[in-house]
Amino acid sequence: MRYSSFFIPSLKEDPKEAVLKSHKLLLRAGYVRQLSGGIYTYLPLGLKSLRKLEEIIRQEMNSAGAVELSMPFVQPLDLWKESGRDEDYGKELLRFKDRQDRDFCLAPTYEEVVTDLVKKNVKSYKELPLTLYQIHLKFRDEMRPRFGLMRAKEFIMKDAYSFDADERGLDESYKKMKRAYENIFKRLGFDFKFIKAEAGEIGGNYSEELMVFSEYGEDRIVICENCGYAASIDEADSASDYHGPLESCRQPKMTKLFTPDKKSVEEVGEYLKVDKTCFAKTLIYETESGFIAAMVRGDREINERKLKKAAGVKNLFLAKEGDVERITGAPCGFAGPFGLNGINLIVIDEEINNSEYWITGANEKDAHMANVKPGRDFTPDITANIRSVQAGDKCVRCSGLLTVKNAIELGHIFKLGEKYSSILNAKFLDEKGEANFFVMGCYGIGVGRTLQTLIEVFSDDNGINLPVSVSPFSMAVVSLNVNDEKIVSVSEKIYSDLTSMGIDVIYDDRKLSAGIKLKDIDLIGIPFKIVVGNRTIKDNKYELNIKKGGITETFGDLESLYQRVRELLR
Repeated sequence: MRYSSFFIPSLKEDPKEAVLKSHKLLLRAGYVRQLSGGIYTYLPLGLKSLRKLEEIIRQEMNSAGAVELSMPFVQPLDLWKESGRDEDYGKELLRFKDRQDRDFCLAPTYEEVVTDLVKKNVKSYKELPLTLYQIHLKFRDEMRPRFGLMRAKEFIMKDAYSFDADERGLDESYKKMKRAYENIFKRLGFDFKFIKAEAGEIGGNYSEELMVFSEYGEDRIVICENCGYAASIDEADSASDYHGPLESCRQPKMTKLFTPDKKSVEEVGEYLKVDKTCFAKTLIYETESGFIAAMVRGDREINERKLKKAAGVKNLFLAKEGDVERITGAPCGFAGPFGLNGINLIVIDEEINNSEYWITGANEKDAHMANVKPGRDFTPDITANIRSVQAGDKCVRCSGLLTVKNAIELGHIFKLGEKYSSILNAKFLDEKGEANFFVMGCYGIGVGRTLQTLIEVFSDDNGINLPVSVSPFSMAVVSLNVNDEKIVSVSEKIYSDLTSMGIDVIYDDRKLSAGIKLKDIDLIGIPFKIVVGNRTIKDNKYELNIKKGGITETFGDLESLYQRVRELLR
């Protein structure tokens, strides 16, 4: 392909709306353009890379025995009402009516559609196991789309769904898909890890996320370098070996302390000259069942997923300021666990139950209480692990120290069990002729997000640096002077030879300065470039640049050059 005939609308400066390095490069290099918030056009360069990435995914899915299909992007809302997930997805589910006034939605995912498909077409255990997959569009009406393809409204995903006769079959299908994922991400060169994760709106009884480490990742994962334990920050647990505040915090009895205008743990701790670990902070939440109070140590954060599970609620929001004042009888910042009005449950973290010497809010302006003892001064309804893990905690498996790292989620795999087949009444006949629900698994990869993460992780100061297998072109030929007939003639020959060898090559034949051309080729991320200039003509020297590592190699004849090109592309 000739650069002059291709469509590459690159930008000289970083776009103001982009924050992540990868988002800036996607826009600057002419890979994508935003049409509306969270909705992108893949330009020719971006589309070529996307298709190559899809092909890697497709190869590994096919090798694992999955069969490709394509399901409708527009789905009947009745299916979602039948599963009950129309309410779970809320406003993220974009709904509309057709001209016959029938309700439809744009697909945020495909569990309902694929279950309905298999229900109507697979009748016997003899047709199992079956794994179907697609690489297709999804749409979720994100409130705050951001970071380019990382969190878009319309996005491309690979979805696979396995159907088995029993849990043993599901385990095998799950292992096959997990191995396929490992193969895909190893081929892409990522440093990744599977971690235990929350199932979220997809559901099921077990799930793992595939995380790629990056300092710019939105997700945080907890890792024990000693034994390999890993989990998302929402799912992670740490050992509870804390047995109360320091001696300096202890008072002979529950005592009121004057803390004028001191609300936060940091402010009160500094004023009283005590450590944050001496405090048990109380937060008030609103749920669908009423208000609850939750307590954790002063230096910790409440893990709201764990709190939901402990309290048995689905919806959880920090209470409004007026509700906090009504419940505690004091302004925000002075809440304690006793004398609360209109509270349905008091949930405390297990660390709070391990000690008698806590400092808490006094439910009174400018006051806190010291030596607060659970069971004596207030009665908790539930004691559970509701704290978020933090770096330095001890591992639940080996007591090694835990670290917390930023990461980007690129894949998520689930054991769904009978969640959807039972709701949608999808059954098959077993060996005895009895009807049973399909046992299902679900396996997703964010394809657009993976492309951007490749750029985020592997780009350099000069631009995009994709692996050869995903780069829009494998090779570039740069003619440094299109006004010199000899340079043009050699450039044309090399371009023609490489093309005839089946190499995906871009030939920069533009009438621009050599500096601009070389910078543009680096920006768009072509891994190898052959530079044809005066030295080529005068000294018969052919220059090959390898972008990764900034290496330049020189050859005295074309055959040696071509042999090296073949080696690099292998």
